[in-house]
Amino acid sequence: MAQRLHLPHRQNTTSAQSEDPPHLGARVYAVQRAGAVLVALFLLLFGLLGFASDQAFFSTRGQSVLGMSSNGLLSTLSVVVAVVLLAAAVRSARTASTVMLILGPLFLLSALVNAIVIGTRFNWLAFEMSNVVFSVVVGLPMLLFGAYGRISGNLPSDSPYAHPSTDDADVVDERPRTPEEVAAEEAMREAEMAVVQHAATPEQHRRVEAMARVHNRQDRRRVWMELDSAGRDRDRRDGTSPGPGTALPHPRPGWRMPWRRRGPGPG
Repeated sequence: MAQRLHLPHRQNTTSAQSEDPPHLGARVYAVQRAGAVLVALFLLLFGLLGFASDQAFFSTRGQSVLGMSSNGLLSTLSVVVAVVLLAAAVRSARTASTVMLILGPLFLLSALVNAIVIGTRFNWLAFEMSNVVFSVVVGLPMLLFGAYGRISGNLPSDSPYAHPSTDDADVVDERPRTPEEVAAEEAMREAEMAVVQHAATPEQHRRVEAMARVHNRQDRRRVWMELDSAGRDRDRRDGTSPGPGTALPHPRPGWRMPWRRRGPGPG
């Protein structure tokens, strides 16, 4: 009976959760991806229609395509930019946002520069005023799509750009920090090079094999330093190196120590 009363409660909780609004991060990423794809498809259509019109590549007087002027160079650039935007959208929404934040100002700069060279021999993209307006109309939306949910003075707490990326947070700094770790790194490299060159000692072989059982650099250094510590302890126990408190041997009778002063001889 208790189970029958509990099941409807779980179903109501599930239905309430499904009616919650989607996470802001999903909406931000969807807008950025959709913006990149829409701009890319229009540029791709413009470029392909320009190729189909059989236009000269470097002509300063282009042919009409979708109410704008175009030549072979402008069609090629349009297709290249479209492919870059599509590839960025496929990779990730963050990549698409970054690419649009770069390309948007470039389109606006292109509008300014090409508006100056219209009617001159430097009009390599065969621009007309309709092309200038088009560059502004495309550049501004790319800036807005790229900055959406990312650039603001007060980002919401649930925005994916309000916190560092999880990919960056998972990166661990494995570089040596102490002189002992630096020395261990140098000895590790020497041992690995000796093994590759078939000139390693048995001890180096043993240590390289022990390090091969772990995968990251920090663990490999830890294994090497543990073997160093174990070797020092073994030498201390065997008496091969004088440890603290070890007494120097007494000289045998009749021996003269080198630091012992010679007294005055018999008078």
